[in-house]
Amino acid sequence: MAENNQYTNTKVQSKDFTSGWLIALLIAGTGLTLPILYLGSEVALGIGLKGALWAFGISTAVLTVMCLATTRIGNRSRLSTYMILHFSFGRQGAKIMNTIFGITLLGWFSVALELLAIAVADTAFATFSVVLPQWMIILVMGMLITATTFRGIRSLERLANMAVPVLTLFLIYVIYVSFDQGMSFQEVLDFVPENPTMTLFEATSILVGSSILFPVLMADFSRFIYNDSQSMIAVLGITIGFPVALILSAIPSIQTGQVDIIKVMQEFDLVLPAFVLLLVSTWVGNACNLYSTALTFSTVKTGWSFQKTTLLSSVFGILFALLGFSNYLFDFLSFLGVLAPSISAIYIIHFYWVKRQLYVLNEIAEWEPKALISWVISSGITVFTYLDVFQLTHAYFVDSFLMGGLTYILLKWKEIREAKQ
Repeated sequence: MAENNQYTNTKVQSKDFTSGWLIALLIAGTGLTLPILYLGSEVALGIGLKGALWAFGISTAVLTVMCLATTRIGNRSRLSTYMILHFSFGRQGAKIMNTIFGITLLGWFSVALELLAIAVADTAFATFSVVLPQWMIILVMGMLITATTFRGIRSLERLANMAVPVLTLFLIYVIYVSFDQGMSFQEVLDFVPENPTMTLFEATSILVGSSILFPVLMADFSRFIYNDSQSMIAVLGITIGFPVALILSAIPSIQTGQVDIIKVMQEFDLVLPAFVLLLVSTWVGNACNLYSTALTFSTVKTGWSFQKTTLLSSVFGILFALLGFSNYLFDFLSFLGVLAPSISAIYIIHFYWVKRQLYVLNEIAEWEPKALISWVISSGITVFTYLDVFQLTHAYFVDSFLMGGLTYILLKWKEIREAKQ
């Protein structure tokens, strides 16, 4: 691929197709990053390992089912998520959706950048007794991640192919060391905190919220994959990579009682190698966040180049990190769980049942009111179920998906029937 051609507003050409296995590694790499490892530790210490395993399994199942549908849409349309939203929400409606996605992706970028800066500072102090200002680390790492993102998806693939297998093996080794030096397997399995800080439902909701953008944004990656069957392979990055990352972070945290991964490694005298591997992995994951952010805003501000959009997105993301956006991480994930699932439900239904799997770029309407109305109604109802005013499925992210889909089907029923004929 010409590295500056990221197909922001056009279909991916066959000369730039790639393997589903490589994309699966890239996706798995985003799970082996500091925010996800942090969540795995928090959940395990909050409800115990058995409860955590249930939460890991349920959240992974929810995300996998959604990803299977959206991955195929990206592969068959060869368009980015943000262009796909133009068909279901209209040219102007998509700008609203993409602005929301852009802001949330930017928030995730800033959270990962801030956590990375904390890890760098902790490592410098633990290893060399050097105190590094966090703001300086955020600025330097932000610039390096931005430079990587300029190179596009091929650059991210190369980093992921190197980092993911090595980091996975290293974390497995950490677990081996933890059992050798600390609690037995049975003790870890039976661990329950004296004062649980979350319920199984809360843990599952947080985990779904942490990766709910993946089903929505899978098209960004699957559009580059050779064919349908290969695109299904890419979903393994979530199905296998996500729970493995959570488990690999949960067990050492139970052994040490620490959430901070660098402090966990400090207990086993593995700070420096852990830091190097986590640095590369988080670099990959956050470059993916910035890549998706730039793609999003490229459809809102169509006159800007990919590089210009990436640079401006990075500036704002770095600013959020400097202001301490990670303090709002759990609220941020809940916000995603309310708004995002209904959007994916609407564009899944639109692709498979309204457009019958055929998108033509010159057939985009300015507005698609029924999609916007469906999203507003489902989001409004989900806010009430999230706040426990009343309950539907007792899982607000499922409420969002089901209400968005059902409302859209009702409003588009006539068109769906006509498309079948």
